[in-house]
Amino acid sequence: MNKRRLETVRRCLLATAVMALMTLGSASAQNKAIGFTKGMPFSDGFVAGNTLYVAGQQGPDSHGNVTSTDITAQTTNAIAAVQKVVEEAGFKMTDLVSVTVYVADLNDVPKMNEVYKKLMPDPKPARATVQVAGLIGGAKIEIAAVAVKQ
Repeated sequence: MNKRRLETVRRCLLATAVMALMTLGSASAQNKAIGFTKGMPFSDGFVAGNTLYVAGQQGPDSHGNVTSTDITAQTTNAIAAVQKVVEEAGFKMTDLVSVTVYVADLNDVPKMNEVYKKLMPDPKPARATVQVAGLIGGAKIEIAAVAVKQ
């Protein structure tokens, strides 16, 4: 390779490296906690670049209490809580790519699915449903999600 061509390649590589570093810097500047309450050991969501990680959201009432033992009401409220975090982060529900649903009783899954089908956008994100031994506050359901801005 002649000297002039080698210099051109070197400059292109240097320009590419600078652009990559600038992209990394802007992505990390976008990182932010969503719904963080001082003194709590977690955030409701966390934005890292173009990805939002939504922490497990339960189905409490408007006062923050799990008062209903009805899986339908708790599922409706849990999805609304996920939507609140998604929108506060500047994302849309259609940005959801993955959802994990934790239920205390697998017998509740058919009723949960009825609500989920109505409230979650199409196409539905990838989903895992897991039965757990128990959820904080006596909740019957908790939903965690990941959203990616295109």
